[in-house]
Order: sequence, then C-alpha cells, then structure tokens
Amino acid sequence: MLEGIKVVELATYMAAPSAAMMLSDWGADVIKIEDLEGDAIRNAFTGISRNKLEGNPMFAFDNRGKRGICVNIRSDDGRDIVHKLAREADVFITNVRPSR
Repeated sequence: MLEGIKVVELATYMAAPSAAMMLSDWGADVIKIEDLEGDAIRNAFTGISRNKLEGNPMFAFDNRGKRGICVNIRSDDGRDIVHKLAREADVFITNVRPSR
C-alpha cells in the first residue's frame, strides 16, 4: 500500500514510533534515527519481573520493520546527516522538541 514511500523517524517512547511502525506495516521504508545513547525506551521494562526479559518486547514491537541508524545529533556532522535524510524523505516523524 505504501511501497515507495520513505519515512524518517527521529522519535522516542511510544506515540511517534508507533505511527512510524504502522507506516512500515503498510509497506513504507522507515529509517529510525537514534542518538548515540539510543531511544530512551530501548532499555525500559527489561527487568520488571522476577524473570529477566530477553531484549525489550515493547521496543521490538514499536520498531519492527524499520531500519536504524545511530547519529550524534548534538554534533554538526550528525545534524547534517539528519537534515540530509529528512530532505530525501516523503514523511518526517518526530516528537523531539527543539532546544531553546
């Protein structure tokens, strides 16, 4: 349905990554950009039960079907990479507030 559509996601936690996941489910090519520390949800909920979880099911669910890249978005070179990817995209999804 969305084959040929390129989506770039610079987002964290649930809502925006879920939106990009749905676009991926519908056939879009989704590239998730993470800072070098990774998405904040990546390591959440991995040890909440007595039995340690293998991986993170929540992160895996929201990011299935996506390609990923880690970029130092605090550097000029990293921001240049993000801008280049965004210019090439049909859709840009973010929930990151601009710094003041």
